Amino acid sequence: MKEKIFKYKYYIIIILVLMIISIVIFNTTKHTSQESTVQLEALTETEPVEEKVEEPQKIKFDIKGEVITPGVYEIEAGKRVSDAIEKSGGLTENADTTLINLSKNITDEMVIIIYNKNEIEKLRQELTTTKTVIEYIEKECSCPDTINDACTTPAQTDKTDNKTLDPNQKININTATKEELMLLSGIGESKAEAIIKYREENGAFQDINDLTKVSGIGESVLEKIKNNITI
Repeated sequence: MKEKIFKYKYYIIIILVLMIISIVIFNTTKHTSQESTVQLEALTETEPVEEKVEEPQKIKFDIKGEVITPGVYEIEAGKRVSDAIEKSGGLTENADTTLINLSKNITDEMVIIIYNKNEIEKLRQELTTTKTVIEYIEKECSCPDTINDACTTPAQTDKTDNKTLDPNQKININTATKEELMLLSGIGESKAEAIIKYREENGAFQDINDLTKVSGIGESVLEKIKNNITI
């Protein structure tokens, strides 16, 4: 009888041990499985992609004349002449932007010249009438300087039939035709016609400096052509 009881106890102990081992193995497997799942999720989880923000392109311009702080500045591409003026501290009290295109896009290496009131008035006097000034702005050159990239329209140096004037060739301003006069640097059709009209109304030029008496021709134009004209 005792032997049977002992055997039962032995079996019970074995069964309990096996159960404990099974429980331990189950828990260990479950924990390992959970860890693997977490690791797999971490590996497969898509990392957020950072959007690369491109730096705006920078360009440089040179601004001169009637601004508070003239100089070379760097600015974002796509900005306007008005932004360039603001960048340089704004306009002086003597500034006149009549001939400046404030909405023009700034380009790299652009030269911007802001004229003063005296310069603009002098130009107006050279052109004699408001009507002539308007024609000058629209058809010829809207600025006294050809290097001013901020002008309302670019400076023109008209030529006829793409002909060029020999450096030693001289044009007689008293006898030249319109086409011949237009060979001179900076003399377009309207200026050539003005020269001929002046001759017809006032007679022959007595001095090449008298050319500045012609509407639309000032000292700057004469300086360009004086070596190629005669009377």
